Amino acid sequence: MRTLHQKIIAENHRREELLLSPYACPSRLGVRFNPEAEKIPDAENIRPAFFHDTDKIIHSLAYTRYIDKTQVFALFDNDHITHRVLHVQFVSKIARVIGRCLRLNEDLIEAIALGHDLGHSPYGHDGEHFLNQLCIEAGVGFFCHNAQSVRFLMELEQGGRGLNLTLQVLDGILAHNGEILNERLVPVTGKTAEQFLREYENCFRIADYSKEIYPMTLEGCLVRVCDIIAYIGRDIEDAITVGLIKRTDLPRSIVRVLGDRNDQIINTLALDVIQQSYGQNYIGFSKDIYRALQDLKAFNYEQIYFHPMVKSQDQKIQGLFQSLFRRYVQDIEAQNHSSPIYRHFITNMTPEYSRKNPPARIAADFIAAMTDDFFNQQYKDLFFPTRFGLKIHEKKTD
Repeated sequence: MRTLHQKIIAENHRREELLLSPYACPSRLGVRFNPEAEKIPDAENIRPAFFHDTDKIIHSLAYTRYIDKTQVFALFDNDHITHRVLHVQFVSKIARVIGRCLRLNEDLIEAIALGHDLGHSPYGHDGEHFLNQLCIEAGVGFFCHNAQSVRFLMELEQGGRGLNLTLQVLDGILAHNGEILNERLVPVTGKTAEQFLREYENCFRIADYSKEIYPMTLEGCLVRVCDIIAYIGRDIEDAITVGLIKRTDLPRSIVRVLGDRNDQIINTLALDVIQQSYGQNYIGFSKDIYRALQDLKAFNYEQIYFHPMVKSQDQKIQGLFQSLFRRYVQDIEAQNHSSPIYRHFITNMTPEYSRKNPPARIAADFIAAMTDDFFNQQYKDLFFPTRFGLKIHEKKTD
């Protein structure tokens, strides 16, 4: 059996040597911070390093919680709008199609794509903004979802032991930033583990530092671009589904270049990226497509993301974040072990986690981990009076 394993591993390496672009990141270059922690060393595992990372991600608790996290539209009773779990699958599929054409490492692409939004809090980017404000006010630094995604995977999963993912996957997740559009993305090759850790820590220490980070691999650059390709047209379809806009509202100048349906937009952008990036050490758009994409992104922000109706519940949602965050901090400081933050979170973590993290950061970790429904239920449980029913029920004694 060992001989067969060695043969399979050798074939995996040979396949990558034959097929991958010289600008791709082969699996044999995967770097782990704690390689001795692996049950089977990467060099002896029939699952290549980045393929193995995808398995670790999809079996994580954080990945399970994707199922009920807002993408853009919260508070709609409509099962046909995108949730976060669908978005990361769209990113993965689009990036793998393009990556295959560019002869990049699809295993690395998939791991980055599926893990990139794990750190999103309830209520999407609005929740992220509210949680960031609370962290600032509490004096524990900043909150941003891409760094929190890495934090879940590297520090919080498995009770605080983390999943021991490769540097290249963690870096791609940290640097994904789909809110920033670049005409051309060139990887920061040669980035060391020490540089990555500095970038990661600076995301919590320096305001908006995550906007200054770029991926170390071409695969990471591709996922960052495909994050935009995946959401830009899909958000339009969701906005039409909930009645926020009509298809005819899209500016004709944009429609002529990109189309007016999600499938057309994805196809146009993907083919352009392939055309512009094939055989190159960067991921880029043509100038006309890039300008049209800039205009479409501006349209989405004005007509969808910042639409007054979408923002109409923000003050209430912010109040929920403030109340829960402050209550959890108080409960930690008072060592109230009956609090949900102990019962559902702290008791599942290693003692070292509580020792090295202040109460406000622990509260942020707990809230960031929540699905929208769990978040709402937490508020009801803690701040709504509990009904007694028909009469007082005395506890039975033995």
